[in-house]
Amino acid sequence: MSASASGTSTKNAISSPPNGKRRTLVFAVLALFACAGIAYGLWWHSYGQFSEYTDDAYVGGNVVQITPQVAGAVLSIAADDTDFVKAGQTLVELDKTESRVALDGAEAQLAQTVRRVRNLMATTAALDAGVAQRRAELAKAQEDLARRERVTQSGAVSEEEIQHARDSMASARAALEASQQALAAHRTLIDRTTVDNHPDVLVAAARVRDVFLSFSRTSLPAPVSGFVAKRNVQVGQRVAPGASLMTVVPLEQVWVDANFKERQLAYLRVGQPVKLTADLYGSEVEYRGKVAGFSAGTGSAFALLPPQNASGNWIKIVQRVPVRILLDAEEVRKHPLRIGLSVQATVDVKDTSGPTIATEVRHAPIPSKPVDDVGPDVEAMIAETIAANSGDGTKP
Repeated sequence: MSASASGTSTKNAISSPPNGKRRTLVFAVLALFACAGIAYGLWWHSYGQFSEYTDDAYVGGNVVQITPQVAGAVLSIAADDTDFVKAGQTLVELDKTESRVALDGAEAQLAQTVRRVRNLMATTAALDAGVAQRRAELAKAQEDLARRERVTQSGAVSEEEIQHARDSMASARAALEASQQALAAHRTLIDRTTVDNHPDVLVAAARVRDVFLSFSRTSLPAPVSGFVAKRNVQVGQRVAPGASLMTVVPLEQVWVDANFKERQLAYLRVGQPVKLTADLYGSEVEYRGKVAGFSAGTGSAFALLPPQNASGNWIKIVQRVPVRILLDAEEVRKHPLRIGLSVQATVDVKDTSGPTIATEVRHAPIPSKPVDDVGPDVEAMIAETIAANSGDGTKP
């Protein structure tokens, strides 16, 4: 028995690790946890407490609708989904026949108005000559009456003849006054005007501009450079004003809408720096941005069906507020983003000197190209029409 017991104790001693090694292993594990705790504490003290993180963030951007301003049938489509287009490039062409007819009618109306104004000015000259004639007739009647009155005492002229002379003078005076009033009334139609700036001509010219604008709107250009998406129009389709034909998305004008929980907003300020990573590129690509502003309400407040918290089945839910984050344009050009992509955002909230809401008014508009830049063309058409119908009667 003693030999068996001695063998067993020797075997246990060999299989069991020495107490010193066990103690060293325990201390190593404890030291590892202690170092980890200290490292986390240092990280939290220097960085962790000054950052707010969310993965509820998505890329946003301008989705420019291409809509017609006049009705018409689609003749051609010059761009399709995924195509890149430049600002000013024609995307859709509408039938111009109706607009062309209306433009011809407006141009003819302008020409007719110019000729009518010329007639007014010529009539004024005729009325002026008529006044001079009536003035001469009055002077003659006055001389005739005076001549007869001088020989009245001699009996060479009868009283009846003198009365006739007086009536002739009164009639000539009335005719002169009527001619002067007609001239004055007519002058009000052309006073201090020429053919070019007469009100009737200006109204007709404005009509030409209006119709020419409708004619030019049969071509739908791209207001911004970007990528075509959601093409809904087909050739031959008759479209109405305001119908959505397609959209153009300028990917260089994207931003990030990060939805932070309401308790995370305590230290968020406008202008704070933000680090972002997109699922598209992973952690290898990091974007730098800054907080641009905060939404005026939570996401649920602007939902299509906002919650009715006054009802009896109310349940408290932590709300989220959209925070707009602007991106560095150069980084976006190097690594393009698409609208709707998922993003992780970490805001550095160490500097809390900025405002809690945006207070500056936007002064820089969204860059775009005017789609109705037809001024020189229509003005040249109007000037040519007026010149062709003015003749020599350009002045009253």
